Amino acid sequence: MQTDFQFMVDFNLPEEIGPDFMDLLPQQRAVVDDYLADGRLVNYALSLERAKLWAIFTASSEVEVIEMLLDFPLTPYLEMEISLLTYYNTNEQALPAFSPN
Repeated sequence: MQTDFQFMVDFNLPEEIGPDFMDLLPQQRAVVDDYLADGRLVNYALSLERAKLWAIFTASSEVEVIEMLLDFPLTPYLEMEISLLTYYNTNEQALPAFSPN
């Protein structure tokens, strides 16, 4: 049985962001959206000064997180640290279950 854990990835963005980086933003956003939609990515946030990104991934191992990060076009430009989380609490507003009645 596979157990999933949550991992936080703390990204440092480059100080100088060039046109190559900017050209990859739409592709980055598409990967983020896909991973959010299928639940592999739980949270994705950018600091106001645009120096840091944070992401929470659901995965069975750190290796799986690294494999997912390879799908992100901006990964080669970013310094990152991956941390296994003991827990991750949220206060999301859940939608009520749909009832056909």
